[in-house]
Amino acid sequence: MDENKIKQMLTPPDLMASKRVLCVQPHPDDNEVGAGATIAKLSEQGSEVYYLTITSGDLGGSNIEPEEIKAIRAKETEAAGRYLGTKEFYSLELPDNMPQSIEELVPGIIEVIRDVRADAILCPDPWLPYEAHADHRKTGYAAAQAFLMSGNANYPRGKRNSPWEVPVIAFYFTANPNTIIDTTATMEKKFAAMAMHKSQFDENILELYRYYFTMKGRQLAQGKGFEMGEGFKVMSRLFMHCFVDAVNI
Repeated sequence: MDENKIKQMLTPPDLMASKRVLCVQPHPDDNEVGAGATIAKLSEQGSEVYYLTITSGDLGGSNIEPEEIKAIRAKETEAAGRYLGTKEFYSLELPDNMPQSIEELVPGIIEVIRDVRADAILCPDPWLPYEAHADHRKTGYAAAQAFLMSGNANYPRGKRNSPWEVPVIAFYFTANPNTIIDTTATMEKKFAAMAMHKSQFDENILELYRYYFTMKGRQLAQGKGFEMGEGFKVMSRLFMHCFVDAVNI
C-alpha cells in the first residue's frame, strides 16, 4: 500500500457529507451548547437531523419539582431543536444523574440508530479531561459502543436484529478536535437556540456563553479562511477499536 493510500485511510471522514445525523445528548440542552451552530448548518444544507436525549433533565431545577422541570425541558428541547432544523426527537427518558451503566444504555441508542438509519452520530466526547458529570461520560461511551455494534445483527443478544452500520462519529465538547466546521453564518442560531432553554440559562450565563463561544470560535477558525468555527473529534470505525494512534488522528 502506498503512502497516499495510508494517508487517505488515516484522514478523518467528512462530517458535512452526512445525510442523516443522529445527535445524542445526555441532557436536553447539550446539543445546542456543544454543536448548535453545526447542527443548524447541517439542516440548512439539507441533511436530516435527529435528536436522541438520554435523560429527562429532571434535576435541572433545584427550586422546581422533578416532574415539572422534566415537562418544561421536554418542551424546550423541541423548541430549540426545531429552530435548528431537527426533524424528529427521541428520548430514553432516564433520570438525570442516571444510575444505569454504559452497557444498559447501548441497546436503546442502537435501536434509534437503526430506526433513523443514521450515517453520522454527534455526541459528547467521553475522553474530555476533567469531565466530572457521569451522564456525559456514560452517554459518550455508550454512543461510541453503539457506533461499533449497530452493524452486528446478533446484538443485542437473543434475537436476530436489523443491522445498520454508521460510518462517522463526531464528538463535541472535545479537547482534541481534528475537524473545524465553518459556523460563521450559523453561530447566532446557536446562541438563539441556547436562549430557548429558559429554565437553564439566565441572561448572565447566556452572556458568558456568548463571550466564550465567540472567543473559542475565532480561535478554532484562526488561519482557516473563515471567522468562526466549532470543533469536533471526527472518527471512523477503523479509529475506534485497538487503534493506538487514534489520539493523533
